[in-house]
Order: sequence, then C-alpha cells, then structure tokens
Amino acid sequence: MNIVIADDHGIVRQGLKRMIEEHPDMKVVGEAGDGRTAIKLAKELLPDLIIMDISMPDLNGIEAAHLILKQNPAIKIIALSMHSEKHFVIEMLKAGALGYILKSYLFDEVLKAIDTIRKNGYYLSPKITDVIIEDYINEQPLPDKSILNCLTTREREIIQLVAEGLTTKQIALNLNISPKTADANRRQVMAKLHINNVAQLTKYAIREGLTSVEF
Repeated sequence: MNIVIADDHGIVRQGLKRMIEEHPDMKVVGEAGDGRTAIKLAKELLPDLIIMDISMPDLNGIEAAHLILKQNPAIKIIALSMHSEKHFVIEMLKAGALGYILKSYLFDEVLKAIDTIRKNGYYLSPKITDVIIEDYINEQPLPDKSILNCLTTREREIIQLVAEGLTTKQIALNLNISPKTADANRRQVMAKLHINNVAQLTKYAIREGLTSVEF
C-alpha cells in the first residue's frame, strides 16, 4: 500500500513514516506540509491512502480532501485532528474521509485505522464515536451554519489565505486570479459573513478549522 502523509508538523510525519514502514506491505511515497502540496502529490503519485491533517496552512485538510477525491475517488483518506467537535468530524466525513483519528491517540490508532479502511470499513477514534452516538441519541440537529454549506470552495480558500496574512496580490497569485477578482471575492465573503475586518475573519477561520494559525 502506497501512502502519502500530509501534516504541517515534520515530527508527526517522521513518526508516522517510521511506524508505517516497519510493515513491509506499506510504503510512504510522499510527504506534504500543506493542503495544496497534498493535492499535487495525490495527482502525481496516485497513492492508495492519504493520512491528512485537518489544520494545515495554505489549504486545510477538509478542502484538500474534497478536491483530491473529486480528481480521484479511489484514494482513501484518514483524517488527523486535535479537534473532537462534531462539526469537524461531520465535515471531514462529508468531504470523503473514511477515518478520523484524534492526534492525542495518533500512534495507537493509525495502524488499526489503516487495516480497517483497507477492508473497506470506516474508522473513528472511540472518543469521536461517543460524540456521534451521543448526538444521535439526543437527536440534536446539525447546525445550519456549517462552513461547507454556506460558503463556496473559493470563498473558503479566500478566508484561509486572508487569515494567514497573505496580501491581495499574493492571494491572486496563489489562486491564479487577478488582484481585482481576489479583492472582490474577499469583500463578498466578508459581507456574507457580516464580518467587518481581518481580525474577525481570522477568528472565524480558526473557530471553523479553516486555518492552523494562532491568534
């Protein structure tokens, strides 16, 4: 099984690679430190599996997973996250991930997750399973303000890049659009969210898991 590891922390990638490659039937063929590099490697290397962090710079794991699977639905994705909140889990699964592992249990669970997913199953960390089951029992509806439901892919990209401090010209270059279009998109998304400044937009991006920057 050929595997790509996408995480913005080198020590996590190294630890996962070392553990995975102790198994002769698994090989780490690529590493990515951000979502866009993960998309690039997925296209170039055609891995069987991508282990994907959710909070990454430039493009977060939810958006990256969605775009990767749009290009190649055969790739399997396991999400990594420090977030156990329900909306992170739901959005990652909706994006197409087959597994969700909390980073606090990462090395204990990753091989279990890989084995389960190789057998066409789903794997959720036990704490995540408890959250989902509790929600089902209590019949609490998902919030209508889900980040993926109210914003387009381009708008989510704009939010992340603005929150990470890129200028309008840098955003335009990153997304292959004109600076005028980038500025118009930024204004449009801020109006849609009723946000008046970049500081508020950054807080929103952090809360929704669109960026890993600290505020």
